[in-house]
Amino acid sequence: MSEDPPSSQPQRSWFGRLTHALSGEVSSREELLDELRHAQANGLLSNDTLSMVEGAIKVSDLTVGDIMVPRTEMVSLPASASFEDVLVTVIESGHSRFPVHGADRDEIVGILLAKDLLRCFTGEGRRDFRPLLRPVALIPESKRLNILLKEFRLSHHHMAIVVDEYGGVGGLVTIEDVLEQIVGDIDDEHDDEETPNLVQPQPDGRFLVAAMTPVADFNDRFEARFPTEEHETVGAMLGAAFGHVPQPGEETALGGFLFRVTKGDARRVQQFAVRIHEA
Repeated sequence: MSEDPPSSQPQRSWFGRLTHALSGEVSSREELLDELRHAQANGLLSNDTLSMVEGAIKVSDLTVGDIMVPRTEMVSLPASASFEDVLVTVIESGHSRFPVHGADRDEIVGILLAKDLLRCFTGEGRRDFRPLLRPVALIPESKRLNILLKEFRLSHHHMAIVVDEYGGVGGLVTIEDVLEQIVGDIDDEHDDEETPNLVQPQPDGRFLVAAMTPVADFNDRFEARFPTEEHETVGAMLGAAFGHVPQPGEETALGGFLFRVTKGDARRVQQFAVRIHEA
């Protein structure tokens, strides 16, 4: 009598498990998102992965006008500026790309890349930045972000100037602005590196706790005993407890504490109000 050999079937891949979870018929985008959130609640997706998938799906609903940097906040350069003044602006702003305009700020003549200025320090020491200008892409505020992202990829442009219905400059948008709608904020070496105040006591006895607070730090601060092996941050721990990305106003009791969402968006939670939970 032969014994059945041990199963040699490999463990189902992440994609296979997700496909199995979504094997039912999905007839709308909301149903698809619900299925994905259910998959996250069952451990098939991490909170971060779910946030990125939701962002990728919802990005097609957003337009350039929803995320652009408005004209009043643009750092642009006049084509008539001296090389020295351009250097000062580039260094102080910390940006890598700059719209360059003529006498009229609505006349964008090109885009200057900060790295291209290095060419002015070679050879004969030429100090004219105007020959270094790159072509400028002009787009309407109504353009969908998913279409813009595709255009960025095909054209290799990383910045576009947004024009309003009258042909004037309304603002600008970069490929980073679009990607942040999918993956969240992208900090670079020029962003302020302030130490965040993760736990803020309130006069009413509550504490405002940032979602990025490490679970170990929360345990130390509140003498709690939440496990640190499964989830690194309070946000990830509570995302698993809710079973979906909770919205402001939602609350749950966990480990002797009442957590209420006070700040967040459709993709991720940023802050909770925490108090001792009285059963």
